[in-house]
Amino acid sequence: MARTLLLPLLVCVVLAALSVALVKADDPYRFYTWTVTSGTLSPLGVPQEVIFINGQFPGPRLDVVTNDNIILNVINKLDQPFLLTWNGIKQRKNSWQDGVLGTNCPIPPNSNYTYKFQTKDQIGSYFYFPSTLMHRAAGGYGGINIYQRPRIPIPYPIQDGDFTLLIGDWFKTNHKILRQTLDSGKSLPFPDGVLINGQGHTTFNGDQGKTYMFRISNVGLSTSFNFRIQGHTMKLVEVEGSHTIQNIYDSLDVHVGQSVSVLVTLNQPPKDYYIVASTRFTKNVLTATAILHYTNSHSPASGPLPTGPTYEIHWSMKQARTFRWNLTANAARPNPQGSFHYGKINTTRTIVLANSAPLINGKLRYAVNGISYVNSDTPLKLADYFNIPGIFSVNSIQSVPSGGASSVATSVMQVNLHEYIEVVFQNNEKTMQSWHLDGYDFWVVGYGSGQWAAEKRRTYNLADTLTRHTAQVYPQSWTVILVSLDNQGMWNMRSAIWERQYLGQQFYLKVWNAVHSLANEYDIPSNILVCGKAVGHHP
Repeated sequence: MARTLLLPLLVCVVLAALSVALVKADDPYRFYTWTVTSGTLSPLGVPQEVIFINGQFPGPRLDVVTNDNIILNVINKLDQPFLLTWNGIKQRKNSWQDGVLGTNCPIPPNSNYTYKFQTKDQIGSYFYFPSTLMHRAAGGYGGINIYQRPRIPIPYPIQDGDFTLLIGDWFKTNHKILRQTLDSGKSLPFPDGVLINGQGHTTFNGDQGKTYMFRISNVGLSTSFNFRIQGHTMKLVEVEGSHTIQNIYDSLDVHVGQSVSVLVTLNQPPKDYYIVASTRFTKNVLTATAILHYTNSHSPASGPLPTGPTYEIHWSMKQARTFRWNLTANAARPNPQGSFHYGKINTTRTIVLANSAPLINGKLRYAVNGISYVNSDTPLKLADYFNIPGIFSVNSIQSVPSGGASSVATSVMQVNLHEYIEVVFQNNEKTMQSWHLDGYDFWVVGYGSGQWAAEKRRTYNLADTLTRHTAQVYPQSWTVILVSLDNQGMWNMRSAIWERQYLGQQFYLKVWNAVHSLANEYDIPSNILVCGKAVGHHP
């Protein structure tokens, strides 16, 4: 009798142990130590100060898998405070790790901070970059590639290899001087060039007949670019975590802060081909080239560079509307179980955000609804958690433009957890805009010229638009997104164009719920850095 009972008991214990092991195997931990230093390089032929991570520029690529837990210790050896933010990583319930000045104290020189976050339910191409001062103009950025778990099918064959292309405009001027220019109330000059992976010229090697994924991110400060490969077409398969309808393109516009993934088959005669990225919507066109080298090639790249679109806003907006969501893809994405369809839910409120470039106290600033954001010495997240008064006000920025005089404030807009909101980005300026929201993906449902009005809702794509984390807004135009506010925390809504962000075109969205629950938000990390008026407070 005892033996009869003991055997099932042992089986249960073994099965339980195996299940624990499987759970741990599903969500492994990855540990990194990154040391941030500065040194001298000449990306555009002129020696200048560059930010390295572990001696690399660009920094190390993070190759991880969906749901991996990242434990990443950043050691700051610069002479200035430093932070990294993880562009497009949603930080579920965990704005503590967002890495911007509204949520984190900067890492002091000769100090460190260990980020702890999970790549929860995401697959795709992303990147990280410094969020402090004008460090982004000196480097410190790198790629983040999140791969699928073996159980999760992706809607295309596994590629034979992949390439990460971090492309962006670049200044020869030192980042500290660029910052002084902005602090003096002047705009930045036009960039000096475009870099691909931190270089003016680089080569990507592939075998004839094989298919490669090109993961392309715009890591620049100010300008959109158009990307193309001589003699080859590109199949778009993923945009910032959304698997797309797999349309074929000769060239693609990628705006500041955005990422796309394309499949390219090396089906041409064996030789070398030009890869080209050139600036868009600029009077002077800057161009960077790289080489796609067939491994059996004996011929250098030749002929004219493949031409891109000219200054055609309509062309770019029309292309943007062709980016569609692959609704049949069974992969990590928002709402993976199909419990709701984004186009069939009534929104709870509409927020209209108008950007502007006012002079405040005689100096150039950038504003949202007339409010130009100024950073506090105390992160808003810590002030909110420790109930420290006087740091920010949820009444400082309105949800529609007021038309009044512009002013500065540490602006926070409070919204409720589980609201479903419509956000209109209204751009009345003659310059290109790019808007990013930390902590979220959102559905980009509409683009249009002129002034947005309620009747424009008839033009929305409420069937199969994709989700992304950064949306472009064309000159004197509007873009509309829908956001399901399912991620509690303090989240940065900002211009991805760094001059504008630095001079105030940003604010924080406080996604709030009256009841504290670990089901909605994680506790404050035990290793959190404290600064400003949070000094003396402890987790």
